Amino acid sequence: MDLTRGYGDPVVSRHADVLERAATRTGRQGRPFLLDPLGAPDLRVNRWFESDEVGGLEPATWRKYAYSLAVWLSFLWAYGQSWDNADHEAEKAFKVWRMLDERNDQLVAPGTYGDNLTNVKLFYHWAGNEYGVRNPIRFRRTRGKRWDGSQAEKAVTAPKATRDRDVKWFDPAGYERYRDCGLMGFTLDGDEDLSWRGRNGQRNGAFADGLYGSGLRLEEWGSVLLIELPPDDPGRSFYTCHLAEQTAKGKSSRRYWMPRRALLPALNYCEGERASAVRRAQAEGRYERMAGARVLTRVLARRRVVLREADGSLTEVSLDALRPAARRRILRETPEGLEPLVLWLNEDGLPRDPHGWEHTFKEANARLARLGLMGFAGAPHMLRHSFALRWFSVGRLLYDRTLAHLTPEETRDFRHEFGSAWDLVQMLLGHADQRTTKETYLEPFEALEVEMLLMHADVGAIPDLMSAVFAGDRRVQGDPLAVGR
Repeated sequence: MDLTRGYGDPVVSRHADVLERAATRTGRQGRPFLLDPLGAPDLRVNRWFESDEVGGLEPATWRKYAYSLAVWLSFLWAYGQSWDNADHEAEKAFKVWRMLDERNDQLVAPGTYGDNLTNVKLFYHWAGNEYGVRNPIRFRRTRGKRWDGSQAEKAVTAPKATRDRDVKWFDPAGYERYRDCGLMGFTLDGDEDLSWRGRNGQRNGAFADGLYGSGLRLEEWGSVLLIELPPDDPGRSFYTCHLAEQTAKGKSSRRYWMPRRALLPALNYCEGERASAVRRAQAEGRYERMAGARVLTRVLARRRVVLREADGSLTEVSLDALRPAARRRILRETPEGLEPLVLWLNEDGLPRDPHGWEHTFKEANARLARLGLMGFAGAPHMLRHSFALRWFSVGRLLYDRTLAHLTPEETRDFRHEFGSAWDLVQMLLGHADQRTTKETYLEPFEALEVEMLLMHADVGAIPDLMSAVFAGDRRVQGDPLAVGR
């Protein structure tokens, strides 16, 4: 396999043999390796990605950390300081260049800058223990605790009020417009767009329905296996599903609930676009050439399976122990031949890296802009926000109707016994700390009074209720065409 094909970088070309050898070592696939602008590595920096702190993380997390660190190191190179001797003035200059400097044509939002600082701080925490390097990123304590119980902190140069810019929501009508026109290629009138060049509309729509319907994170839903999908039951509206430990954030397995209206598109994708992609890949022998592939031979009780290794030996493992990358290397045998066990595939039939969905949503945003819907845009995590907002609407309306006839003391007793709408959404999202649910996902409700929901209770359907309540909130995107009318 020629890993340098399509690349003109002379540094890459000189070290093609190293890349070839690395490609055969599946345990290191996806691990970052940074070079300075002259093409030389700093082995001290790259040791971080093999450390106990981050060495066991998933490639998607490595990419996030590596990007933040590369941005910081590149800035220091131009600023004239080395990473192991950077000072607080460099941090101040970094903020100006990253967010405000007109000479920078890639300015970022406050939330992105804050993430950069947090990730760089993790690197310096490790480097301080390893090499005695001073951390130039200053943090101060804030109110509250983190999910693990530790004291919450915030970077001194972090901008204030970042959530208002970074977090947005769809109401149900807005989501459907985004999915149909952006991801599935329909016209604004709901017809098939013959000029659309996308070939994965069914897959993209099904993936988005799963995020919006279940509230799962991108990598969580992107790592689901075929054998983890429940079979369709027309008599059920929701299915209780299990999120594997190694795919969940914080490595904490939990239940989640999949509505039938989100499950059916996924099952239809399996019989449609996915089946076609698998047949093409089988005809070209792609699965036989997959590096590090393991074949499913048996499904046992209690979420355990037997896998056949490349040398023919059999291994019994728990589905909870399989990380996303390992899941994408599992095949199963069918009468037509081998096929991947993971649900989501690329057009070539190979397993889809969850990171690729970000590109899919960016293409959808560009398409909507071409259709004239400027400013109407989405992202995978925005669907999780929207799921939370929808279910808080349901829970708040339900609780307010239930408690309307109770005295204040009886109301307190009821909430103590059964919880509140916040408890409902915290459980659905799988948050360990309810503060995360309140402060990040459901900001539009902070100023929403009970009377406002009750005033709109006669609307009946939750989509209509949400459209009425959030019509004036610019962060909650409804159907732009309906608003125009």
